[in-house]
Amino acid sequence: MRRLVVGHLFPDYLNIYADRGNIAVLSARAAWRGYELEVRPLGAGAEIQRGEHDLFYVGGGQDREQALIAPELAALGPALHEAFEAGAAFLAVCGGYQLLGHFYRDQSGEELPGIGLLPLHTVAGSRRMIGDVLLECELEPGSPRTLAGFENHAGRTILDQDAQPLGRVVAGFGNDGDSGYEGCRAGRAIGTYLHGPLLPRNPWLADWLLAQAIAHQSGAPPTFEPLDDELEERAHKVSANRAETRGGRF
Repeated sequence: MRRLVVGHLFPDYLNIYADRGNIAVLSARAAWRGYELEVRPLGAGAEIQRGEHDLFYVGGGQDREQALIAPELAALGPALHEAFEAGAAFLAVCGGYQLLGHFYRDQSGEELPGIGLLPLHTVAGSRRMIGDVLLECELEPGSPRTLAGFENHAGRTILDQDAQPLGRVVAGFGNDGDSGYEGCRAGRAIGTYLHGPLLPRNPWLADWLLAQAIAHQSGAPPTFEPLDDELEERAHKVSANRAETRGGRF
């Protein structure tokens, strides 16, 4: 089998809401298409060589875990920027999403450093934004899709003026409960607040990430043959229906 290398950043600290399940989905869908996913945990002091990893994943964590690893993640920032510029894909969820931005400012006013890979910053709010969420997004021109997941965050994420959101909020709160947008996309890098975990109920996004990881090796994303995603589509529909019946945004 052909091999794809995934760098899993700080998996022992950033794994709230079973976000590790995203790796399990990527591994399974890669195997069904003839690829072996080699997952390498990356923690403090890790050595990241340019071109070595095809995809990086960072999950969510609470403020305590974020504070513990933020300086160590910032130290890896230059290597992660080099990997991004060399074409590696990224998926960052919740706390990891915040730390891939410029900074996260907590309620005391203390700022945790981000690595600035995504054009955004986050400021803690006084009220949590919790519940199912549904997005409309279009990662490929002319191919609109929906994403369904679960959000639980007090942080208000503000995108830079020219930044591209991941999607438009159909139901839920999104980045800040006000802008109507959720997540951020920069090239092959995606950040989002959607937990659940995200990929089991959104298999098309898992395939998009795998295609971007393959493109890191080959130069262009492949076109995959469809898989039997009946169960995944049912899970997506249940989550989407819950989001649509939960009420308006914050």
